[in-house]
Amino acid sequence: MTTAVVDPLIDGMTIRRMLPLHESSGRLRGLSPDSPRVHGVAVMADVSRRRWWALDSVTTSGRLATMFDAAVDELGDRRAVAQQLAGTFTHAVLGRAVTLFVLEGRVWDTGPGNLWMHVDSEGTIDWAAVVDPTLRVLPDDPAVTDVVRLPNELALATWTAHRCHRSLEPIFQCLHELSRRALSTAAMWQMVGSAVVITATQVPILTGSGEVICMRRGQLVLDALSGFGLPVRAMRRTG
Repeated sequence: MTTAVVDPLIDGMTIRRMLPLHESSGRLRGLSPDSPRVHGVAVMADVSRRRWWALDSVTTSGRLATMFDAAVDELGDRRAVAQQLAGTFTHAVLGRAVTLFVLEGRVWDTGPGNLWMHVDSEGTIDWAAVVDPTLRVLPDDPAVTDVVRLPNELALATWTAHRCHRSLEPIFQCLHELSRRALSTAAMWQMVGSAVVITATQVPILTGSGEVICMRRGQLVLDALSGFGLPVRAMRRTG
């Protein structure tokens, strides 16, 4: 049995009023109790702003370029660095949210202006938070406050895909340029598709139930992203 780790940042949160998001994040932390920041999010009102920054500032402030250049100095491979950072932001924006969607049919807002990132002493993203903690949920969700009900899973998946698209698109475009076009944006969106499939596959393994529901919800997110014209499904090679 895995022992839950006492995380100083999580333990130091000041939660004045328990929200549905707090409850869901607590359950997400239980998916990996030895690394409790991997899946859940915080609420910005509950934490100190030290080492936090708004996600939508990463491309406009030069922060992403600084992160990229530092990683290139260490690895010496612009394409590999672009892949690494694309994977990091994919998990921070989409992976965490899709985990909650396939598990509970709930999603926080992953769109521009709502997500913040926390970095460790080396500048690596290790946690995420939201400004507005309101969840989008299904009609039969038990929560009575701080939620917005959407009519069905398709609507919730489409909203989730749209908000993730809005946040990831400028980051992927910037990484494409920083890599000197060594990594295409199409390749990054295929990484997103893989992340959705992996999440929908792993959640039932971690929880011991819900495989059909998780896979169905994951496919709905993929369908929505594809509907926006994003190449999230690997293209078949010919010749």
